[in-house]
Amino acid sequence: MSLGLPCGRSPANSNAMTVIVRFAPSPTGHIHIGNSRPALFNWLFAKKAGGRFILRFDDTDLERSRQEYVESIERDLRWLGIEPDLVERQSERVASYDAAAQKLKDAGLLYPCYETPDELERRRSRQRAMGRPPVYDRTGLKLTAEERAAFEAEGRKPHWRFLLPNHDGDPLRTRRTEVSWDDLCRGTQAVDLASLSDPVLIRADGTYLYTFTSIVDDIDMGVTHIIRGEDHVSNTGVQIAIFEVLGAAAPVFGHHNLLTTRDGEGLSKRKGALSIGSLRDEGLEAMAVASLAVLTGTSQAVEPVATMDALMEKFDLSSVSRSLAKFDPDELRNLNARLVHDLPYEAVKDRLAGLGIAADANFWETVRGNCQTVGDALEYWKVVTGPVESRVEDEDREFVAKAGQLLPEGEITPDTWGLWTAALKSETGRKGRGLFMPLRRALTGMDHGPDMKALLPLIGRQNILDRLP
Repeated sequence: MSLGLPCGRSPANSNAMTVIVRFAPSPTGHIHIGNSRPALFNWLFAKKAGGRFILRFDDTDLERSRQEYVESIERDLRWLGIEPDLVERQSERVASYDAAAQKLKDAGLLYPCYETPDELERRRSRQRAMGRPPVYDRTGLKLTAEERAAFEAEGRKPHWRFLLPNHDGDPLRTRRTEVSWDDLCRGTQAVDLASLSDPVLIRADGTYLYTFTSIVDDIDMGVTHIIRGEDHVSNTGVQIAIFEVLGAAAPVFGHHNLLTTRDGEGLSKRKGALSIGSLRDEGLEAMAVASLAVLTGTSQAVEPVATMDALMEKFDLSSVSRSLAKFDPDELRNLNARLVHDLPYEAVKDRLAGLGIAADANFWETVRGNCQTVGDALEYWKVVTGPVESRVEDEDREFVAKAGQLLPEGEITPDTWGLWTAALKSETGRKGRGLFMPLRRALTGMDHGPDMKALLPLIGRQNILDRLP
């Protein structure tokens, strides 16, 4: 028996439908670069198909959910270039979950169980010790009305499990029941429902698990494609079964590899240094983050992509690898530098002004090749305008003093550097690093930086003379 999507179903033969996807974060913390991967995958997939993107907050955990995180997530997604077509909150949809749960209870597909967490763990330990899989044995189904009443009298509250369709009428005798689907990233996938425990959909405190609420939401909102991390693959068979008993066709699924640290560790909200907000505050470009999040772990080269439209053209779920997608902060900064080096002045003019840099296109074009972030331009603006802490070694002091005497007269132009160093070389016999480096250190206080030929006119004659001994 096979439930769910026939393996041949794909977006290619579903052209009549409007593609609708969703990204459903929990507002219990800031999103990080790992969260940005499914958000971007869904956004790019929908926009490439002319579809719609829903931002749906899983905020049913009222104790941990915070409005500040809702606002933070919306701000971070907007910075990445993601503008939702619709924003929903699960906390406002409890009536829909109640109605769906009652439908399953009336059909005998949600049944109450009274075991405590400790009792369940002891039972699983015994099963493992006997070489059996730790699958729930449906004890809750065997309870009589009197036994349930006795548990209630003890003060126990039931949790409710979904009865998987892995039997031929007698739920205490399961049989192999394979659910298969054609995964957009992983190809044909299958799960045997007989190998799984009946999932808990309602906790003992009456709150719903995300497995259930997300399915109800997906049905009500017409979600056509679910694109998410591969850690959800094992849940998909169960979810397809629930879609079907609620009278809905399951969406098309795609499970991509997860973004991890360089050591292969999973990313989490606790790793604040990887949050989108912290990356933005470091001055990184949104497209550098998006380029890395989307292209890492695919068969495509990880390279900086300047616009979301260009990234959309490169985006292809079939190129996603089965191996982990490892996030390397150094690679991100390298991508960022390459993007910054190509940014035109008009793209950064307002940002430069916000940094207090009253410069023109000539300044930006002179310094951008040495900037890893746009904010790095401030360091070179200080070099241009001063004051600068000149660095002159004792053995170079006489040479630098001579340089002040040989500075060409007139306006400082791009030709001045060549004329000046040629005169110094002729006068002192110095060449190479011994000729150029003492001048760079005296004028900029640095061992590196933009081409002095272009930088010198920006510094100007008076500043040059003031910085020479």
